Amino acid sequence: EVQLVESGGGLVQPGGSLRLSCAASGSTFSSDAMNWVRQAPGKGLEWVSGYNTNGLTTAYSDDVRGRFTISRDNAKETLYLQMSRLKPEDTAVYYCALGAFAYWGQGTQVTVSS
Repeated sequence: EVQLVESGGGLVQPGGSLRLSCAASGSTFSSDAMNWVRQAPGKGLEWVSGYNTNGLTTAYSDDVRGRFTISRDNAKETLYLQMSRLKPEDTAVYYCALGAFAYWGQGTQVTVSS
């Protein structure tokens, strides 16, 4: 059974940083596509960043490119999202998703506010 558990969310001031983690189990983590997706209050799901199916190539949405960095530790089966220069509009629940978005974690809340 595939399980994804996100952590690292919280309240941060504008301009601050957070690092999200997504611990995976039960999957072929090193070769799977992995993505971060967020949902802001009252809005739909928005793709943020991800690794493609080779587990090597990364991509970012225009909104976060240059501020967020995705990384992974295959030995720990953990996906990370380092978020810097956070803005109030980054406030959302952040989810990690495995494969072709077949599996999702429970999400972690990020709130950017002064």
